Amino acid sequence: MPRDNLNDLLAFIAVARERSFTRAAAQVGVSQSALSHTIKGLEARLGVRLLTRTTRSVSPTEAGERLLERISPQFEQIEAELQELSQFREHPAGSLRISATDYTIQTVLWPRLVPFLRRYPDIRVELINDYGLADIVAQRCDAGVRLGEQLARDMIAVRISPDLRFALVGSKSYFARRPPPQAPHELVDHRCINLRLPTSGGLYAWEFGKDGQDMRVRVDGQLVFNDVYQILRAAVDGFGLAYIPEGMVQAHLDDGRLVRVLEDWSPMWTGYHLYYPNRRQPSPAMRLLVDALRYPPDGGPAADRPACVRHAGLDTEPAIAAS
Repeated sequence: MPRDNLNDLLAFIAVARERSFTRAAAQVGVSQSALSHTIKGLEARLGVRLLTRTTRSVSPTEAGERLLERISPQFEQIEAELQELSQFREHPAGSLRISATDYTIQTVLWPRLVPFLRRYPDIRVELINDYGLADIVAQRCDAGVRLGEQLARDMIAVRISPDLRFALVGSKSYFARRPPPQAPHELVDHRCINLRLPTSGGLYAWEFGKDGQDMRVRVDGQLVFNDVYQILRAAVDGFGLAYIPEGMVQAHLDDGRLVRVLEDWSPMWTGYHLYYPNRRQPSPAMRLLVDALRYPPDGGPAADRPACVRHAGLDTEPAIAAS
């Protein structure tokens, strides 16, 4: 096959995956018009239309979907084999894409990535802020980070943090207007700050547990955000109750800006895990990253296992309303 055809197929894969000529052009490093010309030339040579174009979207045709399914894994395999060659380099190299929430990136990943990136300057890392529990394979990520959860069987999970709890908190000014709740069902009488989940557009149902009793409560309030840092700020400013990771609010509890309630209803959750597909061997860069993130730091290979632990929140399953 002529080399130009290979380049054209790579251009097609980029457009079909991104569903956008603009994003694909930025990815492959050419102009949008040049990319469009390339795709038209490929379609002309093959004699079939590969993409359906409208003024607002681009999507593969039936022929395009089939071509993408057939050739994409082959190019991914070639890329993986090329990355494997990095083990023969004096300095390990490669690119890694990791899906995680902003809180996890800041508190779990970044502190360990700082020495990792300095030690391996030829390894590139892309961190993607994602609250949607995205399919890391479909998103072409090498790995994802989530709280302990029920993952697909083709995933390997590696613990990267200790167990943790969520804290239900509000400001002193807020509690000056309303008495603290004594049980989760009393949240119906309070303004709560919600987290919007991008997966289905639903709101995160707050999860509580005590004496073997689990309760998931849908709360209501004046504010909804799609990241926990804005929720924390709104709680500090007195706009309602927030239910967010304990470590995130500890400093505010220590200095008295926030008050914790229903602490005995806050269960301990299995900590954060790095997970990735087990269908092929991880690249040398990925193996180095896993070793750098593993918890505890001296944990051995036994820490790598199929994930099968309970997920702590950020799901979209039905829950009872506070009542």
